[in-house]
Amino acid sequence: MNLPMKSYGHWPVFAQTLCGTMTDRERMGLPDHYVEGLLDKAIAAAYTLCLSISVLDLLAKIHSSHSSLAERIACGNVLALQGDPRLNVFEPTMLLISGGDVSIGLPDDLVDDVLERFAGLGLNRMWIEKECPQHTVQLQAFKLAKYPVTNAEFQAFLIDTRYAEIPNSWTFRRYPIERSNHPVYTVTSQAADAYVSWLSQRTGRAFRLPTEAEWEWAAAGPQGFEFPWGNTFDPAHTNTAETGLFQSTSVGIFNTGYSPFGIADMAGNVEEYVSDSYRAYPNGHTVIDQLVDIHGQYRVARGGSFARFRDLARTKRRHGHNPKSPTYAMGFRLAESVA
Repeated sequence: MNLPMKSYGHWPVFAQTLCGTMTDRERMGLPDHYVEGLLDKAIAAAYTLCLSISVLDLLAKIHSSHSSLAERIACGNVLALQGDPRLNVFEPTMLLISGGDVSIGLPDDLVDDVLERFAGLGLNRMWIEKECPQHTVQLQAFKLAKYPVTNAEFQAFLIDTRYAEIPNSWTFRRYPIERSNHPVYTVTSQAADAYVSWLSQRTGRAFRLPTEAEWEWAAAGPQGFEFPWGNTFDPAHTNTAETGLFQSTSVGIFNTGYSPFGIADMAGNVEEYVSDSYRAYPNGHTVIDQLVDIHGQYRVARGGSFARFRDLARTKRRHGHNPKSPTYAMGFRLAESVA
């Protein structure tokens, strides 16, 4: 079993494959009645401290290895209201990712191993087969945003363009200022494309969405990690269902879960669209699953989310949007071509 070093307590076991007949709470391993969040009391207590310190001290606590997760979450939320200096709509923090011949995907003979290690999560074999076979892709060096696009950044786009799609995660379609530095979700891939086009035009830079291969390389690194931080899952590193928050967090809060290239939130928080639509990898076979039944052709998303379990946080996992369920928290991250 792929067991955590530290558990926050939400570790349901599913006796069947996750399917469309389950309710959203069933898919998240929750009862029908209300249950208090695993970290709610600790986060509420942490606000007492975070409300009384400066922006610089808030940032220091967010980046500190000595701050508890509850403290970092509370500090990030206070920073959202005070103005987060890490965010700049027209000058996003972009990190250089090296290129070369990189290995992408899962070897066919490891499908059973993945299914065994992630048993109890209701996985369908074809979902893992979608990652096969492992193959080599030649990549040019590129840049990738340190953080996913946030609510504040997406609001600037909506105001400037009057684009018609407002994220349905914004209650009654009103901008959530208290979550300004949380990743924006749920948006369509078309809205992500429109944002990228707008920002490129406004800045004169070659912004775009990353390709699937670029995303996986940036997340897994030269070591080919199963998760951005290594090969063992730990909910202390990422905002997935195991952490028990079931809501987005400020970007960069999980400061021990950065990828080998220094990229934040590549596992959990929100799923991220890439530029590619699903197709079989070279010498692989096309997997006809529920997403194909719904969409025909669909845009691939990577990284898992706060409403999904650890299997989707794997760097090789290929996913997409299911519009029939609100538990799909779809966001995106900028890439940039470089000379």
